[in-house]
Amino acid sequence: MAILQVRNMEDDLYQALGRRAESENRSISHEVIEIITRYLATPCRQLASADEEALHLAGSWNDSRSEKEIAGAIRKARSTRRSPGEF
Repeated sequence: MAILQVRNMEDDLYQALGRRAESENRSISHEVIEIITRYLATPCRQLASADEEALHLAGSWNDSRSEKEIAGAIRKARSTRRSPGEF
């Protein structure tokens, strides 16, 4: 079996890893192996551009309205007076 050594790990990251390992009744080494195994088992999604990556991270949706219609709806919602409890 191979040996992996990690250097210069921040103390808070190591402590968080230790807490997670303890909560799963594993050693830190076994927890690292589990995390890496799960990460590598997840298929990577290839994105075509940085724009798509930003949309993926921020969340996006499809809308049949034009940009002007969406902007108008946002402006109208902002100018409508609402009572404090309404959202």
